[in-house]
Amino acid sequence: MILILGIIAILQTSALGHFAISYLDNVLNEQIGQQAMRVAMAIAATPDVIDAVAEKNTTFLQPLSHKLAQAAEARFVVFGDAEGIRLAHPLPERVGRPMADDEGDTNAPALRHGRAYVSEALGSVGWSVRGKAPIFSHDGRTVIGIVSVGYLLDTVEVIVSHHTGSMLVAIVAAFLFSVGTAILFANHFRKAIFNLEPEQIARMFQERNATLETVREGIVAINQTGHITTFNHAAIKTLELPDDRTYIGRHITEVLPDTGMQEVLDQGQPHFDHDIWLHDHNLIVNRIPLLQDGEVTGVVSSFRLKNELDLVSRKLTRIKQYAETLRSQAHEYNNKLHTIAGLIQIDAKEEALAVIGQETVSHQAFIQQLMQVTSDSVLAGCLLGKYNRAKELGLELAIDENSQMSDLPDPLPREQLVSILGNLIDNALEATLNHYGPGGTVTLGFSDYGKELIFEVNDQGAGLTPEEAEKIFTRGYTTKPQDGHGIGLDLVRSQVDHLGGLITVEPGEPSGSDAPEPYSGSRFTVYLPKQAWRELAQHQQKDTQ
Repeated sequence: MILILGIIAILQTSALGHFAISYLDNVLNEQIGQQAMRVAMAIAATPDVIDAVAEKNTTFLQPLSHKLAQAAEARFVVFGDAEGIRLAHPLPERVGRPMADDEGDTNAPALRHGRAYVSEALGSVGWSVRGKAPIFSHDGRTVIGIVSVGYLLDTVEVIVSHHTGSMLVAIVAAFLFSVGTAILFANHFRKAIFNLEPEQIARMFQERNATLETVREGIVAINQTGHITTFNHAAIKTLELPDDRTYIGRHITEVLPDTGMQEVLDQGQPHFDHDIWLHDHNLIVNRIPLLQDGEVTGVVSSFRLKNELDLVSRKLTRIKQYAETLRSQAHEYNNKLHTIAGLIQIDAKEEALAVIGQETVSHQAFIQQLMQVTSDSVLAGCLLGKYNRAKELGLELAIDENSQMSDLPDPLPREQLVSILGNLIDNALEATLNHYGPGGTVTLGFSDYGKELIFEVNDQGAGLTPEEAEKIFTRGYTTKPQDGHGIGLDLVRSQVDHLGGLITVEPGEPSGSDAPEPYSGSRFTVYLPKQAWRELAQHQQKDTQ
């Protein structure tokens, strides 16, 4: 940048300097020529000169030419007669010789046409600019001679050389000023781009594009006016947008009308781990404003499908729980195997069979009950898995005998329904285990009568105060002392809202007088409308037909 600006400064000042010197040279030549012609015309109009030329009085004209040249600061003043023969000259030996012989000028404009003019030629004293004027007789009718007043071009060259030196000084000063300005500008520019060279910026830009396209999270960035500057392929794929369109340069509200990036751009407050629904997808979104000198210049948003994050979190939690449960279960089954082995050794076969049967009777009974209350394999599989989980924890998962769920609309997303029930049952098992201990029961009831699907989950936990019941569905709020909670019920609420339903929480029914304490626990109830999903199924059936 410094080199380029310096070269430009040299070229510009050199071009301007050359033009100025050439213009000055031409102007000086023209001015000196006009001055010489005016002096010549003034001398030609002098009566004494007219008389001396008419008489060809060389004796009078020779010293007069020297005096007139000194007075006009001219290099020479030459007189000639009507035939162009010199009557006076700075070099006496030239007197009497024709003026055109060594000057290359015929003097025709003055002698033949009576007109004053300016000429530039190589004369006997060197290159000169001369003004020539005809000398008329006293009556003004006849040209009787000619006067030539000359200024050497060396004078012009000296003046031009002086100005050329000044111009060179100006060129050097302009170059130094341009270099200094370029250094200041380059330093400011480098500071603005974090001391990076253009080649480094280009390489980082390529790396940035490659990075954005390889990450699995969707990334969208907008500038200060809300227009998209970044929209990676993962964002297009996650939001299921057409991948044959260009999104860069479009306003964010044209592509994502429900986005919260415009809010962050206006307010400058970041959003972290927001749980939203966008384009029928449950997303976890982070939105961060870009600040420059305290001013918001844009917003960057990254997002990912929530079920992916929940799946990873649940897998990690389950692995830890399974490890602990398998350790206790292994110890328990070892004890049971030792018991069975001892009974066989003492020939107590009936008692051994009874112990073995206890392990399968309750499991088979639960499976038969599931087959009676629901025909949906996904729902049945979820409940069977939770039943086994309860057994591992030493708890009981019971289904209300009056439950019935056979009218599940086909378009109803089974993965969201399973996620809702799974989170509610997991919370109920944990609350029961923490408060009631092993032997506690979680009761599940559901009904498809009427216009709604109803699911109830009762636990034998400590219950909720009215204040806790109001906050229980808030993300991050939990009644448990351990970290890592406060997410499941928020997920349940958002999924229920997305399905157009309603979830409530209230104290559960007392456990009865046979329980160690009258634990009431909590009852979570989910209501999901059936009509909208039935209409969707009808539309899909018509479209298929």
